[in-house]
This record gives sequence, structure tokens and C-alpha cells, in this order.
Amino acid sequence: MAGALDGVKVLDLSRVLAGPTCTQLLGDMGAEVWKIENPATGGDDTRHWGPVSVKDPAGRETDLSGYFLSANRNKYSVAVDLASEEGQRAICAMAAEADILVENFKPGNLAKYGLDADAMLTLNPRLVYCSISGYGQTGPNAARPGYDLMAQAYGGIMSLTGEPECEPMKVGVAVADVICGLYASSGILAALRHRDRTGQGQHIDIGLLDAQMAWLINVGTTYLETETEPKRHGNAHPAIVPYQVFEAADGHVVVAVGNDRQFVRFCDFLDLPQLPDDPRYATNRARTEHRESLMDVLIPAMRSRSVEDVVSGLEARSVTASAVQTVGQALTSEQAKAREMVIEMTKPGTAKGAVRLLGNPLKFSATPVRYDRAPPYCGEDTDEILRRFRKG
Repeated sequence: MAGALDGVKVLDLSRVLAGPTCTQLLGDMGAEVWKIENPATGGDDTRHWGPVSVKDPAGRETDLSGYFLSANRNKYSVAVDLASEEGQRAICAMAAEADILVENFKPGNLAKYGLDADAMLTLNPRLVYCSISGYGQTGPNAARPGYDLMAQAYGGIMSLTGEPECEPMKVGVAVADVICGLYASSGILAALRHRDRTGQGQHIDIGLLDAQMAWLINVGTTYLETETEPKRHGNAHPAIVPYQVFEAADGHVVVAVGNDRQFVRFCDFLDLPQLPDDPRYATNRARTEHRESLMDVLIPAMRSRSVEDVVSGLEARSVTASAVQTVGQALTSEQAKAREMVIEMTKPGTAKGAVRLLGNPLKFSATPVRYDRAPPYCGEDTDEILRRFRKG
């Protein structure tokens, strides 16, 4: 079955996570993605990041690390040295036929190779050229290198994450990278739509920091209106109570009480029917103001019940609750299986002959995502792809 982006060709000059996340998504939707990797460095940096790597049949580590596997399926790996004239000619030949180019070099770095946006759009005016960088192409910090941790720190999200009495915390995965990649793919598809209507390509400029600040959403807009710095609330919600993690007798459970009617049903489950009649707790705003005294009652009541009891009891009362699962529990759950969130792809040269990956969450009715190519070894497809662009 045809993919939504069948026939679209993507020249991928990105590495690590934000750019590869973007281009993997395009590949899942049917685009042909040519991933350019530097043979002198062994390819994408993440090929060599631990703690584990896929093993070959002899038990040796391959260049398919868990990190690399997460963002590089449905791609051809083409080993090209951009610093060489031969490499630059190859990239220009590919760019002339590409619909999309994605890169995440430091601003200005590709200009010295003649591969910057102005040069490529002159070569191919229909090209959608997307630049991903730490701080974007402009501003006083544009020349600084950018990483996910930097974006989380500079962009404010770390100041919101963690327990109030502890140090600021980063999110457990490189979410600034991932969010930036998702914004980039959305922008690329919009630019592609514009190109198909008008014949005009364009340059898209997106920074990790910009994407992370946009991700502040309601907390950011509340600050803009009040100019009051938000506080950390750990696993609690700053504006909804109770909406947080509770310790149960045998684990941890999340409870999300979205309105006052649900609070009545929540208290019924806990055999605390008097709480909703107390003016300190009758409304969400009142509960937010009296959070600490309410928790003095709720926390010991929750500790006396098992996770299963809490989840089943609250679901029966139409109050949202969930066990706090480990990664393994989440990925082996019946829900994950039903939604095909874990897939297996054949990969010759590996000990198991296959790799297991996270599935794409998009479920199209007419153009389903495809899993055609497992993540490649570095340079695996160089000859196959470059042969198309050799003259004579």
C-alpha cells in the first residue's frame, strides 16, 4: 500500500536525535531518506553511544547502538565526506533531485562547503531546506553548540521539573530533541504543501531552544500574564488537585481528579465522604490553596490500598488512575501489543537476525506507516545510492 509521502526524496545531513527523529518520521510515511554519514568518524555519533549495542553472530558489537536504532529506520546510509570535493559534488547531485534537505550543523558551517541554504535553493529552487540547531540561525547565541540538556536548562523546563526542595531535574529522555524533530517534520510538510502549490521551496530555521520554550505552554503563558516565576511541584499539578503520584501499599499510582464531581467520587472510594463538604476542599481552587492539609489526609489513605485496588476502584467510579509502570511493563503491556508499539524488523548480520524497535504512533486509515528498512550499518547503501548520480 502506498505511503502518504511516496515519491518524496529526503537528503538527511543530520545526526544524533532531533534531525534523525524528523527524517525517520518522514521515512515511516513513505519518503525515501538518504542519510549522509562521515566515513572518517564512523558515522552518526549515536552509533557509538552506550550502554549497549546490537551484537553480530560472533558476539561482537556492531555499530547499531540502542540510541541509533531509535531514530534511523527507513533510511539508506550513504558514506560521504563533505570536506572533499568529491563528497560535495555528490551532495549537490543528490540535492538537485531531492524534495527535502534536513541538516543540523552549527549555523554557517555548511557554507564553507557550498552546501548552505542559499546555495542549495539556487541549485534546486523547489527544495525544502530545514536547518535544526541549538539556538536557531539568529540571535546572540546562534554560534553556540546546542544539546538537549542545554535546551532544557536554558529554556526553563528544568526549573519546573523535580521536587520543590531538590535540585532542578532534566526530563528522563532527550525530549527537547524529540519535540524539535516533531516541529521540524510538521514545518517541512507545510512547506512541501506550499511548494506543491507554487513551485517555490524555502528555508526552515528551527532551534532546540525555541521548540523547548514553545513547549512551556500554559506555564509559559501564565508567567507572561503574571510575571511570577512558577514553582516546582514534583509529580503534582500546579493548578489541579489531586492530580499526582501517590504511594500505594505495593507501588506507585497516578490519580487525575479533573473536576469537583470526580473529587466526590474519589473521596467515596477512600471512605472520606466528609472532604467534599469541607469548604477548604469543595472546589478545585480551594483544594489548590489548601493542598498541604488535604495531602495530610489523602496520602495515608492511599498508602493503605494496593495499586490494583486503587486503579480498579477509581476506574469503576470514572476517575482516571494508572499504575506507574516501568519501561518494560509499558512495552510488554497488552495495550502496547494491541497498538503495535513494539515492532521487529529483519536485520542480517545481527545475532538474532532482527532488531526490535518502538513503533510509530500514527495510525492512518488509507496510507499506513511502513517499516521497510531496518536501521542501516554505516555506509551500507553508499554504492547503491551514489550509482544513481554518477555521470556516464
